[in-house]
Amino acid sequence: MLRLALKMLFGDRGKYIMLVSGITFSTLLMTQFPSVFCGIMTWTYANMFNSRAEIWVMDPKAEQSLDNKPLRDTDVNRVRSVDGVAWAAPYFQGTLQARMPDGNFKLITLVGLDATTLAGAPSHLLQGSLEDLRLPNTVFTDEFGLERFSEGQVHADGKPRRIGVGDTIEINDREARIVGVAKARRSFTGGPFVFTTYERAVLYAPQQRKMLTFILAAPQPGVSAEEAVRRITAETGLLAMTEEQFRWSTIWWYVRNTGIPFAVGSIVIIGALVGMIIAAQTFYAFVLENLRNFAALKAMGASNARVTGMLIVQALATGFIGYGLGVGVASLVLRFFVRLGKIGVYTPWQLPVAVFGVVLLISSLSALMGIVRVARTEPAVVFR
Repeated sequence: MLRLALKMLFGDRGKYIMLVSGITFSTLLMTQFPSVFCGIMTWTYANMFNSRAEIWVMDPKAEQSLDNKPLRDTDVNRVRSVDGVAWAAPYFQGTLQARMPDGNFKLITLVGLDATTLAGAPSHLLQGSLEDLRLPNTVFTDEFGLERFSEGQVHADGKPRRIGVGDTIEINDREARIVGVAKARRSFTGGPFVFTTYERAVLYAPQQRKMLTFILAAPQPGVSAEEAVRRITAETGLLAMTEEQFRWSTIWWYVRNTGIPFAVGSIVIIGALVGMIIAAQTFYAFVLENLRNFAALKAMGASNARVTGMLIVQALATGFIGYGLGVGVASLVLRFFVRLGKIGVYTPWQLPVAVFGVVLLISSLSALMGIVRVARTEPAVVFR
């Protein structure tokens, strides 16, 4: 009977293609746009991805990773004095303008690291050595920085010029010589990351009374990060978070205070509704066209439960095929976005699972309308 159900489904190619197309389109929207949303959200805490630290200490009023509320430099020693803290290091972060060799300005995210320990330095270097940051007037940039800095640069003969290691830019009218390239995640603000020492970053940035943005710290062996966070907050009055806590605090801030979730959610809901409507209408039309066949099966002794099983198999078959095609197309589109490098893309494993559950729901609701119609059909209709 199940083989017969599949033959009936595949035999009506028009309805079958329409059903699969509707679910494929719905799956594509529900996979692609949330992946882009998750990718954009990873940009909001890019500094935590590039500068890894178990504990981040900040002003009590700070809410997310780009919320720069400066601390006093003496707060570093206060955090170091807390029992259970292994080390603490200053960390500067700010959005500045960098002057290119041709005189144009580019937006950058300047990061200042502790010169002694280089705590928070990028872990993956493509060119150069971290020790070079201790040389006078030196900086590291990321791959995106080389791309942005090279835009519009030309040699004297008019040929395009590629900015790279050894070239010099200016930050706040001070020389900054590029001595290395790091692999880093993009910033939400759009500017590339430029890494240097904390003391030099303070000189590059516009002067103000307090310059310290964050304090990076780590717990001593045998002390959990959560316990160290509790002690720092209690003894210093500063806000301390583990890296995971700070990451989620940043994500939820953007969810609450920006229109990005609403825009992406609207598209996902529309995709689910479109897929549900197309699948329900098409499957119901398929059932109506084959109503005499189902009545004949009931006249030959097939129970309502058996016919219901056939309808469920038909609906699930279209759901599985449409889901597979939709996820496959979404993967190709997202891979294309990744190669372009212009859009953040991240697909957590929970997303395909959730989309699969929605597809099952769409298939079940589509089958439900047909099941009700067939259950009410009398076997004698085949003789009329």
